[in-house]
Amino acid sequence: MGMIGLIMASTLLGVCGQTVLKLGMARLGPQSISGDGPLTILLRLAVSPYVIGGLLLYVSGTFFWLVAMSRTQLSYLYPFASLSYVLLMIVAWALFREHIPPLRLLGALIICIGVVLVARSA
Repeated sequence: MGMIGLIMASTLLGVCGQTVLKLGMARLGPQSISGDGPLTILLRLAVSPYVIGGLLLYVSGTFFWLVAMSRTQLSYLYPFASLSYVLLMIVAWALFREHIPPLRLLGALIICIGVVLVARSA
C-alpha cells in the first residue's frame, strides 16, 4: 500500500470510528461526571456496542497511521491528519444534521488547500 493509501485508510477509519462513537454517545445521552461519577460512566461505555465498535475502528486507523509514520517524515505526514476535521464536518452535516456556519466552511477549505500544498511538497 502506498503512502497516500496508508494515510487515507488511517483517516477514513478514524472518521468512521469517531462517527460510531458519536452515535454511541447519542444513544447513551448526556453524561455528567459530577452527577454519576467516572466509574458509572466508564461502565456504561464499556458495555456500549457503539462505543466498543468506534474504539476498534479508531485503533485500526491508528495501525495504518503508525505504518505511515515508519515510512515518512512527520512534517509531511501530520498535516494530513487535519483531513479528518473536514471529513467529520461533512459527516456532522450529512448524518447528524448539524448546521455548519460559513466561517467554519471557509476554515475547512483552507485546511484542504494546506493539505494539497503539503502533498505537492513530497
